[in-house]
Amino acid sequence: MPQEAAVLKPRGTTRTRTWWAATAVAAAVLGLAACEAGSGTRDEAGASTGTSVVAPGKPGEPARTLSAEEAAKAVPDDSPNAADFRYVQMMIKHHEQALEMTSLAPDRAGSPGVERLAGRIAAAQEPEVGAMRAWLKTHGGGDSAGGHAHDHASMPGMATDVQLVQLRAAEGTAFDELFLKLMITHHQGAVTMAADVLSHGNNVAVEEMANDVIAQQTSEIGRMRAM
Repeated sequence: MPQEAAVLKPRGTTRTRTWWAATAVAAAVLGLAACEAGSGTRDEAGASTGTSVVAPGKPGEPARTLSAEEAAKAVPDDSPNAADFRYVQMMIKHHEQALEMTSLAPDRAGSPGVERLAGRIAAAQEPEVGAMRAWLKTHGGGDSAGGHAHDHASMPGMATDVQLVQLRAAEGTAFDELFLKLMITHHQGAVTMAADVLSHGNNVAVEEMANDVIAQQTSEIGRMRAM
C-alpha cells in the first residue's frame, strides 16, 4: 500500500472540529496497521513509513504532517465530565415536562396552529429523550435520575405544579395563550442549559445534542412569539 496523507477537514464548532479530526486520525492509524502488514513504503533502513496525517493548524498557523505515532497521541479525550452527565439527566426531565404539556393540546387547544406547533415539539423531543437515555446507558449514567435528584426549581424554564394545573384546566383561547407563554419560557430555559454545557462539558455527542437544542428551540421561540 503506497504512502498517503489523510487530510483532516475542520468543520462546525471548535470541539466538533477536534472530533472530526480525531475520527480521521483514528482512520489513518487503522490504515497504517493494514499497510504495515503488507507492502507499505519503506525508509532507508527498510522500516515501513505507513500513513501520514495532515492536521490543519490553528488560525494563522500552517498545517502539520503527523506521523502515525504523533497522530495517535493527538486523538483528544472527550470523556464525559460532570457537566455532561448533569445536562443529560436534567434535559430528560425538562423534555418530559414539555411532552406532558404538548399532550394536552389535541383536546384543549383552540387554534389549529397551536395544536400543530405542539405536535412538532413532541415529534422532535420524544426521540431526543430516547437518544439521551441511550447516551446515559452507554456511559454508565444509569436512568434519567442518574442517582441525582433534580427538582423543577433547579432547571430553568420549568413550569410550576400550579401552572400545570392551570394549563390542564384551560381550554380554547385561554389554553393557547397559557401554553405559548409557558412553552416560550420552557424553551428559553432549555437554551440556557444547552449554552451552559457547551461552556463546561467535554463530550462531543452531548455538544451536538446541545447545539441541536439551541438551533431548534430558538427557532420555535421566534415562531411562538409571532403567534
